[in-house]
Amino acid sequence: MRLLNILKEDNIIKASLEDSLTSVLNKLSTSHDAAFIFDKEKFLGVISPYYTIIKNSYPVNTKVINCLFHPPKIYLNYPIAKVCQLFIESKVHYLPVFNKDGKFVGIISARRVLKHIKSLPIFKKKISQFIKYKKLPVLIFEDSKLGEALNIFKKIKVSKLIVVDRNYKLKGILAYYDLINLITQPKTRENRGDRLGIKTSLMLLSIKNYYKKNVLCLSSEDNLLKVIDLILEKKIGSVIIIDKDKKPLNIITTQDIFHYFINEETNFFKQISLNIGKLLLKNKTSNGN
Repeated sequence: MRLLNILKEDNIIKASLEDSLTSVLNKLSTSHDAAFIFDKEKFLGVISPYYTIIKNSYPVNTKVINCLFHPPKIYLNYPIAKVCQLFIESKVHYLPVFNKDGKFVGIISARRVLKHIKSLPIFKKKISQFIKYKKLPVLIFEDSKLGEALNIFKKIKVSKLIVVDRNYKLKGILAYYDLINLITQPKTRENRGDRLGIKTSLMLLSIKNYYKKNVLCLSSEDNLLKVIDLILEKKIGSVIIIDKDKKPLNIITTQDIFHYFINEETNFFKQISLNIGKLLLKNKTSNGN
């Protein structure tokens, strides 16, 4: 598949160097989104919630020129597996694409890639087989405080926490991005245990007011194609896998799908190389006899 076939050339979110960070972030909806910054026709970089707020914590009144992220460049001749790897490494789901002369020609999105690889036979695999070797998800109780949630996000470096009740039944999902309004509000004097500068009274609030209660779930008996279809149809980044008692077994993200695709493609080409090697050896042996 050629990248040119899934290139996005219009309706690209753009901003200027003199815009404020908060004005650009208001155009975005998830931590993996990106706004593309140009000086006339020259591409300069992107504004991404992950790099400006989650990783670097820039003040919201910062000018775009001072908090640009320079994403990896994708060229039209790149194989899809390499594009998927760059999505994973950059943690941004919208990346710039250039032609052989280095001219910006559009962007590529994670969802467009998912849409075009989902018909591969590898995605008929059952979810139960897929999550067998996957790390367990990070859980948090529904009556936990915001301070506890923020500490987990910072310590474990995850972007989502699965919310459960005291019987470990699924209640919802809390994304780090959902707390950005709290994190970016003007800081007060920091206390010893208040590393983010958020008011202590806010840190003591229950997460019940912040996590999403309507989450999309699948059974481990479903296949990976169903995960991709849900991600594409509902424009989400992950699907929670639950058992018959509504207890979460794991979570599958867009990045997980890309990891799996890359590994399967790598193994496919390794097997081809191995088979070719065996055939050459067999022919050499036959000719020698």
